[in-house]
Amino acid sequence: MTKKYLQGEKLSKSELIFFNQTVEQYRERLSSISWFMRLLNEDIARRANKEDNCTGRFWEGRFKSQALLDEAALAACMAYVDLNPIRAKIANTPEESIHTSVQKRIESATTGKQPKKLLRFAGMPRQRMPKGLPFELKSYLELVELTGRVMREDKRGYIENTSLPLLERVNISPENWLKLTTQFTRVFHGAVGRPSSHESYCDNLGRKRRANMSNCEKLLA
Repeated sequence: MTKKYLQGEKLSKSELIFFNQTVEQYRERLSSISWFMRLLNEDIARRANKEDNCTGRFWEGRFKSQALLDEAALAACMAYVDLNPIRAKIANTPEESIHTSVQKRIESATTGKQPKKLLRFAGMPRQRMPKGLPFELKSYLELVELTGRVMREDKRGYIENTSLPLLERVNISPENWLKLTTQFTRVFHGAVGRPSSHESYCDNLGRKRRANMSNCEKLLA
């Protein structure tokens, strides 16, 4: 039916009903992150199991889709993801963490370049803000490095007398930052951001229930 339609052939009433249903289904799937990730994960899992000559579940669990409402939530989530290999003891430093954006940024920074496939850091927010992340690359790399040092088992303790420009800008205490970058997906479910950003988000969507609000007030206010 699809080929007939594309070739300009006339469809019968019954064919047109099924055709419109197919179009509606395809449109829904094309705009669904969940559907895309399911197909992507299924293909990777089949190839990996075939390579390892085994069967069974390959992925740990479903992906998570969360709204990051402001720069505080963005910085916390970025560092949380970039430090995954270090928390899992796969890497010792950010520059050794394969398959991470922070490694690509470090590699490019050493040659004075910007990774082509990553959004650049635009620096401090200002009136005519260029497109990019509202942080300085140097500050973010220092932030990831210092946070990683705090999480290491041989560095048990707390951040002491350390100036972190990014944390000061987004008003997150070192203690809260450590919790955010080690337990982000446990602490938050759904939209994440400062209380004011969260309220605006819920108001725009007409949501009366303020999920995550207590943790947003505790960790991001």
